[in-house]
Amino acid sequence: MNKKIKITKDMTIGEIIELDENLGEVFLGFGMHCISCPVSQMETVEQASQVHGVDLEFLLKKLNENLKIKK
Repeated sequence: MNKKIKITKDMTIGEIIELDENLGEVFLGFGMHCISCPVSQMETVEQASQVHGVDLEFLLKKLNENLKIKK
């Protein structure tokens, strides 16, 4: 059974990096260097986008597009 994974606003940065470490490049492209921060294990994508002033929906779109490429 091959279930399609979708990144959501409630996932932590750490969970996303565990899915595909290459997604760190997407965060870096948005100026979000939180991928190496210890808080990334607790901070959700929604929280990080608010802190960094990043459009949440656009970030999720880019993360999911890049996840599809890798899978």
